[in-house]
Amino acid sequence: MHSDWLTDKREKHEFDASVLADVLDNGAREPGLRSLLVVRNGSLVGERYYSGASADDLQPLNSITKSVTSMLVGQALQCGVIRGGLRATVRELLPEAVAKAPDSPAAGVTLAQILSGRAGLIYDWQARYDELMSAPDLVSMALALPADPTSPPPWIYNDPAVSLISPILSRAEGLDLADLAARDLFAPLGIKRYEWARDNAGRSLSFAGLALRPRDLMKLIWVMANDGKWHGRTVIPGAWVSDSTHSHGAASWRVRHVSNIGYGYLWFTGVIHGNPVVLGWGYGGQFALWAPGLRLAVATSAVSPPAEQLAAQTGAIMARIVRLVLAAR
Repeated sequence: MHSDWLTDKREKHEFDASVLADVLDNGAREPGLRSLLVVRNGSLVGERYYSGASADDLQPLNSITKSVTSMLVGQALQCGVIRGGLRATVRELLPEAVAKAPDSPAAGVTLAQILSGRAGLIYDWQARYDELMSAPDLVSMALALPADPTSPPPWIYNDPAVSLISPILSRAEGLDLADLAARDLFAPLGIKRYEWARDNAGRSLSFAGLALRPRDLMKLIWVMANDGKWHGRTVIPGAWVSDSTHSHGAASWRVRHVSNIGYGYLWFTGVIHGNPVVLGWGYGGQFALWAPGLRLAVATSAVSPPAEQLAAQTGAIMARIVRLVLAAR
């Protein structure tokens, strides 16, 4: 075992070892990349760190935090602690908060709409990011968002809407989001070290803010790729794995080499050269990706670039992942 990972020869897993070696060796050419890990058939077949990063560093996941939050939602639904399930509205899930803003358009939004990026609330994530991070109370910010008159609601990248999941789960479970993750998700996987940022009201963020060791991020990816199981034990309900990782509609984000980009429940979906993929996607090229048909998973971490460099860095890191997908025979 290697940090809970089996290691094996790449050739045994029908993987083009020369391509893998080249991708790992040349990763340093992308200055923003910090780590790249590859798992095939449950074995760690590639691992490399760049620019002084190491295996023990906690790397920020940025918006991959959303996908981890989705895993926690699936566990909560399985346990029946969210009354009304995916159809429950914010009014039902956070009645005390909505009582202070009873006319809020967000009050009638369902949990499923939040998870699928179709909350029907207007928000410009690029223009309002600084306001988001400095807001004294994200619940109040989300409840103040105006309604989008478009019908049906379009996919919108809406961090304030997703921020509501933290208090929703905390109210349902009686635990802060980070503590809930530590108990129900991290402990079963042997994940002992993490950091989780909080908002100005003291709640763990559900849209960003989680930092993990890359090997531990890969555990989360492989649980999803392995029908919710880790070493034979079910951690995430298989039905939630399926429901949350199939597209509930198109997404507007684009990255080179990935077609048919859609959105499940806080997971992106897409196709790479005919291979369906599922991915958590963080700002700057943090990816938590797997190709179900290939039994292949890839985890990357990267620094957050200036906005004008975002597309180039994200595309360059995805190009490396694409080579690995094509190398899986």
